Amino acid sequence: MTMPHRSEDENTILVTGGAGFIGSHTVVELLSQNKRLVIIDNLCNSSEEALHRAKILANNRGSLVFHNVDILDAHALERVFEQYKFSACIHFAGLKAVGESAQIPLGYYQTNVTGTLNVIQLLQKYNCRNFIFSSSATVYGLPISDEPIKEDAPTGALNPYGRTKQYIEEILVDIAASEPNMWNIVLLRYFNPVGAHASGLIGEDPNGIPNNLMPFVAQVAIGRRPTINVFGADYDTKDGTGVRDYIHIVDLAKGHVAALNKIDSMVSAKTPVGCVAYNLGSGVGYSVMDMIHTMSKAVGRALPYKIVDRRKGDVGSVIADPSLAARDLGWKAEKTLQDMCDDLWRWQTQNPDGYASMNGGSSPGTPTPASRSSVETLPTTLLPIIASVPKAPFKPIVLDISANTAPTLVMPFSPSSSSSSSPSISPSVSPAPGPTTNTATTF
Repeated sequence: MTMPHRSEDENTILVTGGAGFIGSHTVVELLSQNKRLVIIDNLCNSSEEALHRAKILANNRGSLVFHNVDILDAHALERVFEQYKFSACIHFAGLKAVGESAQIPLGYYQTNVTGTLNVIQLLQKYNCRNFIFSSSATVYGLPISDEPIKEDAPTGALNPYGRTKQYIEEILVDIAASEPNMWNIVLLRYFNPVGAHASGLIGEDPNGIPNNLMPFVAQVAIGRRPTINVFGADYDTKDGTGVRDYIHIVDLAKGHVAALNKIDSMVSAKTPVGCVAYNLGSGVGYSVMDMIHTMSKAVGRALPYKIVDRRKGDVGSVIADPSLAARDLGWKAEKTLQDMCDDLWRWQTQNPDGYASMNGGSSPGTPTPASRSSVETLPTTLLPIIASVPKAPFKPIVLDISANTAPTLVMPFSPSSSSSSSPSISPSVSPAPGPTTNTATTF
């Protein structure tokens, strides 16, 4: 078989899930530093439009090539690795709804854990051992006190989503230990990302009912939902409502750039970091009522809310101690709570229906939650299997957004030639979208 041409640019960064909320904001920051990016995303909860806008926001700096590939599709994933020589990988791709993870845990373990294993095995195979993992403060489980949480606090996630993050972290620790002095792995434990880019061009565009507080608040403010439910008002906090650490999405994106710079410096010094975790949070706790009142200021009117029963497992206060990131990465959150709410409101008013506002319909390739859950068959994903399975020609959707060029597309990879010989699993419900489709998108 003729292999596709492989770029030997050693400064190419792989970004999985780069079209999503956190990924797209990080892409802006990386492009602004003239980075060369290859982005893979299956668009199950994101839009290609975010990448077009990210390029605009970066003033056409850097370069970006997009492949519509699912990390569970090991065949298509390896074709991407065959084309580029990656210097590092920032791994955002995965499912992230806590409630949904309890309803369909198999889908979450399959997508998050097995998908990450696919990426890691290919990084190892193609000799790229610089890896930044999008983790979560959910790995800490129930805090043992109201004190800010340090990275050495006990872990013990309380739901399937959190456990996927915790298990992946443990796998990455083991991988780094198995090859001493070779891996640079940074685990970034996010607290509560909110806000949007100050331009209002990119922001969070969740499918269905938002799982997090602030996207829900924004939808109430724009009139898409009637009222905000405040879960419990009898916590041991200043106003009785739960206190959390919120971080502006742009600050969070800059944390990834800081982690990448840290890895670059360690590679230059030939002193690998192994595997290390950092909290990315503001270090400041805001209550639910703080968030509602501050958003009301951004909107210019009081937002409706009602107190409802506590949710099982909720705790009063969860705040990060981000001092290690400040010391090691030279990073700290800079934007205020009012910045978070003002920027979120700007995004919401300019895009009342998310990215669909731009074209009057759903974003290409972005199914509804119902259609995501109707998938009956997932692709085989374990990489040792693919050595014995015929490989189909690689024809991914490619969005080439190099500087000063118009987007160009080629037809996507079709798994049909190999699917008949590949065993599959069939959970009754799963949000995973399965193999890449063969429908090209026209811009």
